[in-house]
Amino acid sequence: MSGNAPAQPDSPGPAPSGPASPGRTTAGQAASRHATPATYAAAGVDIDAGERAVDLIKPLVASTLRPEVLGGLGDFGGLFALDTERYREPVLVAGTDGVGTKALVAQATGRFSTIGIDLVAMCADDLVCQGAEPLFFLDYISSGSVDPIQMAELVSGVADGCRQVGATLLGGEMAEHAGVMKPGEFDLVGFAVGVVERSETLGSARVADGDMLIGLASPGLRCNGYTLARHVLLERAGLTLDGPAWSGADSTLADELMLPSVIYTPAVRAAMAASDVHAVAHITGGGFEGNIPRALPDGLEAVLERGTWRVPEIFTEIRRLGHVTDTEMARVFNLGLGMVVVVGPGSVDDALDALADAGVDAAVVGRVSGRASGGSGGEDGPRVRFTGQEFWPAAVGDDVPVPPA
Repeated sequence: MSGNAPAQPDSPGPAPSGPASPGRTTAGQAASRHATPATYAAAGVDIDAGERAVDLIKPLVASTLRPEVLGGLGDFGGLFALDTERYREPVLVAGTDGVGTKALVAQATGRFSTIGIDLVAMCADDLVCQGAEPLFFLDYISSGSVDPIQMAELVSGVADGCRQVGATLLGGEMAEHAGVMKPGEFDLVGFAVGVVERSETLGSARVADGDMLIGLASPGLRCNGYTLARHVLLERAGLTLDGPAWSGADSTLADELMLPSVIYTPAVRAAMAASDVHAVAHITGGGFEGNIPRALPDGLEAVLERGTWRVPEIFTEIRRLGHVTDTEMARVFNLGLGMVVVVGPGSVDDALDALADAGVDAAVVGRVSGRASGGSGGEDGPRVRFTGQEFWPAAVGDDVPVPPA
């Protein structure tokens, strides 16, 4: 306070420049009501709580350490000594992502220990689309107030995900945004860095007409489409999180919405080692049309055969209760495919075997094909075409009244 003492109640203070307005509070009167010294904690940021949270997080971080890590927790920056002897021409691959409004479901349910797995899945599974091995991960948690137990539970999921992909949790930040977010509210963001041999980089340049598409099963929403899911299930249909997810379900709606994302990185890397993988598409925001074309060169399209994989029931319920069109469902959600791997036609069995050995359910779901000139999509039309049976019978949902928007 620069040595200035607070004004005392009986101090006359400087003479006013004019008559005081009735009911007007002078600066001296305001100061007298706030004679107690201000603190950061009273203003909304508890440094002590942050330090307790760090103490709880330390063993979680230690559980992810790789031998390349230098220094320790608490340094201003994380140090990672890349083993260049392993590569002829190493290329670093970086990515960032978040968990979206799945965080609101975690807050509503009080389930914080698995959403960090989702975070690592969103980031690491982007890196592996370039063929990269994840090296290290950084997390950023913003919150209305730091609850050490909540912070530790959030980071426990991040550490779990890091162990699954073999990355070290190299650093992070807990930001207490009092006045911006309410106590209990949080957002979770991650940053991942990996490495790939330049000659082994995956991508659209490797893909050719006749390549096969292998879909990796996703049992739930992962981290995408939660704004629409919450709108339909909670706001429009009025379902409760502790009630059954659908009629006859053994799981609650909370169980389905908080189902952790499958992390595909280890399985995809196993398939890369055992087969001729050309490209990978991570089915996140934007669904099929928003992601699969990113793994295709110009002039080619993906032909997906409906019925070759199972669409989890939660998607059927969202479509039914929200009267969501099939086009919109495929544009927003993964519909049971969290990742699509493009492989050479002679390598399908090897890839499927490697994926199964890694514990991921997978199936051939389509192929890469040249785009027919003059087709309904045209040069600028959709580059994902569906064939086979419909995802849902036309009659599904016809008996459900449309609630007010």
